[in-house]
Amino acid sequence: QVQLVESGGGLVQPGGSLRLSCAASGSIWSINAMGWYRQAPGKQRELVAVIIVDTTTNYADSVKGRFTISRDNAKNTVYLQMNSLKPEDTAVYYCNVDLRSAWYSNRSVYWGQGTQVTVSS
Repeated sequence: QVQLVESGGGLVQPGGSLRLSCAASGSIWSINAMGWYRQAPGKQRELVAVIIVDTTTNYADSVKGRFTISRDNAKNTVYLQMNSLKPEDTAVYYCNVDLRSAWYSNRSVYWGQGTQVTVSS
């Protein structure tokens, strides 16, 4: 079993910053990719940012230059530093991890429980 624990969401004013964290624990052999998705009310879940094992990163156009994704491999933790937040960034943010539980197992994708980010004055 794999558990993902997210933290760092909350209420912030426009222009403010937040840092999200997601720690993976349990049966982990290797992690291929870690990322963040978000879902606003009435909208589909969308990719925000992803970081792959070789540290390659990819961002949604809407957050480029404002958000930074990073990972601590020793802690199996991924971070999302969000700066210059806008009201349209308001959503539930979900952690996503692509990993192998053992050397012989296939890759599996796990989701965190979600953390609310609200940008409002």
